[in-house]
Parts: sequence; structure tokens; C-alpha cells
Amino acid sequence: MSDKKPLVIGLAVAACVAVGGFFLCQKPRGPAPAEGMAAAPAGVPGAQPMVIPAPAAVDLTDSDGMFREKAKGLSGLPQFAQWLKTEDLLRRLTAAVFCVADGTSPSESLSFLSPRKKFAVKKAGGRLVIDPKSYARYDGVAAVVGSIDARAAASLIQSLGPWFQAASGELGAPPRDFHATLLKAIGSLLQTPVVERDIPLKEKVISFSIAPMPDLQLEELTAAQKHLLRMGPKNTAMVQAKLRELALALGAPAQSLPQQRIYTAK
Repeated sequence: MSDKKPLVIGLAVAACVAVGGFFLCQKPRGPAPAEGMAAAPAGVPGAQPMVIPAPAAVDLTDSDGMFREKAKGLSGLPQFAQWLKTEDLLRRLTAAVFCVADGTSPSESLSFLSPRKKFAVKKAGGRLVIDPKSYARYDGVAAVVGSIDARAAASLIQSLGPWFQAASGELGAPPRDFHATLLKAIGSLLQTPVVERDIPLKEKVISFSIAPMPDLQLEELTAAQKHLLRMGPKNTAMVQAKLRELALALGAPAQSLPQQRIYTAK
């Protein structure tokens, strides 16, 4: 669990809601649906199919200014305004979403969310565990994500569909539908457990990894889910609540979204 992998999902999260990174990390998939074919959002059963439009002639070169202008009203917190100053926002968002959907780390895409304080561990019951002080490093990210207007964010994402789809096309062939991939990413993050107990660690050469827990199997989480997990239970729950709002605003049926799993201290 290297401290060089900063948040996810402020997941990835913040990415999924309105800000994100340009990192070519997605795995090739099967052939994309032909123009005009309906595609159901992957990872969210029951979600309404959407028609994938023909690629629009949009220019991403100068998209930052347009995106900042449209996104500036999503949150009134100063830190959100700082995030919007990041270059290549549309590309960053698109790539981060694809990484999370594929289970890989979006940390390079979301480097601007990296906490300044170092990752902290402590001894508890004769074993290394995550120090709760580490969770506080993500309080600011979670607060910004929680402040975002999910309905407005969904409206923005839908209105900028051609730009997101164009950015998706830059990630390699075959192209994938951004809307479906976003819902898949959100579904994956909602499957991350909220753990209100000590999380054991294994010490590696220059970092730490999550140690096995017989009843939780946290070591089997995806890289993106582990990033969200290490934000701490309070922040994880806050981020997931906003992601659920966003998914609903994007048209995902409530019953199709994973239920929150909370594990309290024994």
C-alpha cells in the first residue's frame, strides 16, 4: 500500500463525479456496439440501455476552459475550484473512470488529489494496522465530493457526452461507451466495504499491503477499491453516498446498485 498511490477514488470518485486523469491503463475489450445500437451499462443490471451516438466532431484541444466554465457551479468549496485548474480535465476524468471500471489504479490520473501527509501505521494487538490518522488525509477530498450537486453533475456529464466519448476514443481501440463505463466504475466502488475496525497490513520493501482477514478478504479487492478503502470508513461512506446519488441521477435503477456493506469492530 504505497503512499505514492494517492486516493482513488476521491474516487476516482471525485473523478466519477466531475474531475479526473489521462492515463492509458484500460484493458482491450470486445468489439464495440455499432453506431446506433443500444448498450446496457455494464456492471449495473437493469440500467436503461442507451444509444451510442456516432462519434461527434469535437475538438478536445481547448476543452479545459469549456469544462471549467460548465463545472464551476457543481460545488462551492474552494478546493473544488483548485481541482478545476488541472490541465486536460476531460481526458483525466475519462481515463480515471476507465481505470476504475477495469479495477486498476487511477492514481496517476488523479495525482492532483494526492495527500501531502505520509501514510501512517501503528501496532495494535501485536500486528501492524492502518493508523486512523491516515484517514484524516482524505477528509478534504471526501468533503468536496460530498458537496457536489449530483443531479447537476449528471446533467453535465450527459450534455458533454460527445466530448467524453471522443476522449474515450483516445484510450485505444476498440472504443467503449463512456456512460456505460462510468456506471460500471461506480458499481465497482459501491462494492467496497466500509470497515470500521483495524485493517491489518503486511510490510513490504518500501510500502505496505493489506494483510488477509478471514472474514473480509480485503486483499482480493481491486486496486481502485483498495484506494477507496484506505480513505477510512467515514470518508468511504461519504464518497459512496455521493456516487449512489450520481448513479441514480444518470438513470441507474436503485435496485441495481450494490448495497453498502459495513463491518464494525468485533
